[in-house]
Amino acid sequence: MYETRKDAIRQIAARSPKDVIEHPSYDPADYGKDVFGVECMRQRLPEDVFNKLYRTMRNGSPIDPTIADTVAEAMKQWAIEKGATHFTHWFQPLTGQTAEKHDAFLHPNGNGYVIRKFSGKNLILGEPDASSFPSGGLRATFEARGYTAWDPTSPAFIRRQACGATLYIPTAFCSYTGVSLDKKTPLLKSIQALSNSVKEFMKCFGESGTEPVRITLGAEQEYFLIDRNFFLIRPDLAQTGRTLFGAPPPKHQQLDDHYFAAIQPRILSFMTDVEHELWNLGIPAKTRHNEAAPAQFELAPVFEEQNLACDHNMLIMEVLRQKADEHGFECLLHEKPFRGINGSGKHNNWSVDYGKLGLLNPGSDPHQNSIFLTMLCAVIQAVDRHSDLLCSATACAGNSHRLGAHEAPPAIISIYLGEQLSDVIAQIERGDLHSSRKAGVMRIGADALPPLPLDATDRNRTSPFAFTGNKFEFRAPGSSQSCAGPNMVLNTIVAESLDEITARLKTFRKEDFNTSLQKLLKEIIRKHKRILFNGDNYTDEWKEEAKKRGLFIADSIPKALSALQNPENQELFTKYGVLNHAELESRHEVFAGEYERKVRIEAELSLSLARTLFIPAASKQLENLTRVLLRLKDCGLKAGKKAEGSMAERIGTLADSVSTAADLLEQTIESGNTEAMVSAMTDLRGYVDRLEKTVDDDLWPLPKYREMLFIS
Repeated sequence: MYETRKDAIRQIAARSPKDVIEHPSYDPADYGKDVFGVECMRQRLPEDVFNKLYRTMRNGSPIDPTIADTVAEAMKQWAIEKGATHFTHWFQPLTGQTAEKHDAFLHPNGNGYVIRKFSGKNLILGEPDASSFPSGGLRATFEARGYTAWDPTSPAFIRRQACGATLYIPTAFCSYTGVSLDKKTPLLKSIQALSNSVKEFMKCFGESGTEPVRITLGAEQEYFLIDRNFFLIRPDLAQTGRTLFGAPPPKHQQLDDHYFAAIQPRILSFMTDVEHELWNLGIPAKTRHNEAAPAQFELAPVFEEQNLACDHNMLIMEVLRQKADEHGFECLLHEKPFRGINGSGKHNNWSVDYGKLGLLNPGSDPHQNSIFLTMLCAVIQAVDRHSDLLCSATACAGNSHRLGAHEAPPAIISIYLGEQLSDVIAQIERGDLHSSRKAGVMRIGADALPPLPLDATDRNRTSPFAFTGNKFEFRAPGSSQSCAGPNMVLNTIVAESLDEITARLKTFRKEDFNTSLQKLLKEIIRKHKRILFNGDNYTDEWKEEAKKRGLFIADSIPKALSALQNPENQELFTKYGVLNHAELESRHEVFAGEYERKVRIEAELSLSLARTLFIPAASKQLENLTRVLLRLKDCGLKAGKKAEGSMAERIGTLADSVSTAADLLEQTIESGNTEAMVSAMTDLRGYVDRLEKTVDDDLWPLPKYREMLFIS
């Protein structure tokens, strides 16, 4: 096996960066050229058809079925000109991935010939088999009929492969009986719910309530890249997305020398290729950089409409994986592919605009901005009431390795406001609101540099839910997760909070509106300030403090998912028509079952690797050591006997411990107790990782952390 490791390293050493377009075209005219976007529609559709479709896209009004054939014909012609031979309804089932079934633009004309055909019916409605997608009991296996429905608010696009091109049509996915089987449908319903709530809320401040509401999202995507040669000889990475075994190397991220460091040429070649693809797909990738851990990176887009941003993030993950393969890498999106070093999240930057007014923009003097302060208090109230739902929205097998860890821990939700806003909040609570701290000017110690404006809030990288200037950054979602779930929860809980506040605002007399508003905000702050915390969320002291405050603590995935079965939470989702009771129960069953199945897969693979790779490696070295000891004895030499004997004793003891731990793991697998499997895997890994540091390097069967993280 060591020869396999050496071969992998030799191949990597001989590799050069993959050629990309010599000078990638970033002409603004080419941006989104593979998207059937607004300008493309405007050019290709009759004016009346375009206007009807545009109203649907901007306002969420129902699609006019009479325009479907015209839109479909224009879309087909555009796609064929782009080289497409097939189309697919692209949807997001409860697996958390995307799904697609390709159909050709082909229709027999009855005379032995075919024509290229794509009707309005083909555009609006598809019928994939729904029987094999998880439904949590909503559908029986023999009840296969499911429907995909065109989402006109997210434009169609072209995906290119070496063998051709395909037209992708973003769709919702539901069953024959009308229940949602996907992540997009509840998200769209939550967007509508929050939009309605914002419009009613704004009427209380003298607004018309008719301006469009724009809920925006910027999703920062973290990921790891390792050479594919290493990936292919690590069965745990190939099967589970993470290393089930692996001792941390002496050097990993302690020196902080990877974060924002110069990007290696081969990595930069990959990033350039990714960005060029995203440019053509109209995805506004803005930032690229090295992240905290070796071999870890980040891609961040510009804010977009929330539904579109969620679709784009799913596309970003697909493009990252595809381009990684083309460049000889494997893109790891697992939340914790390497134990002991930084894991990967997906920072969810969420904001709300009403017309041209940013409701989370504090302006230059936040205490005077009554709309902002009321919106801020609505979010505080929502997050405090429903932190359990936010935990449930980030609960998955990968994120279980970040619970309570040093990565914006998703186990305890708290809100970071920063000094300026915390001061304003404290003044409101005391009832003596008079001024806010002004943003100062920070000089960074070099006269050659101009003064830099100091932001009103610093950043708190330990906070799972932080205010960052004009938005909230929900940092707990996992890197592999769909953005739809966390945002569906955020939209719904804030809609409820706004509606409650709006009902109170409507009772205030105009002449004492501001005084009454201040009293209301004071009441909200006093009731929900326990969720506010500006300190270090990583400390044990905070965990104890959170318990004292009575905050929800999701110390396991099953506990986090239990929020979906809370009657009050179920009433919340049914009240706003986002999910009904059956859909909520189904999601609990699907997500809990997915967690249990993934843990079982990891447990069975851990057991197999321990018995077929690691114990044999230890046995081989014991055999070698025994042979040496016998030779020393035959030669009558005492020198070396102590060293070889001590090593044999150490390896033999560890091998016995691995064997015992493997037997215990097998028993827990047979028992079916998921949490017992997790504990048994942890124990087994401890012994194997110690063995890795002891067994002859030539005999160790798998690539080590020092190789995977640093050789590219």
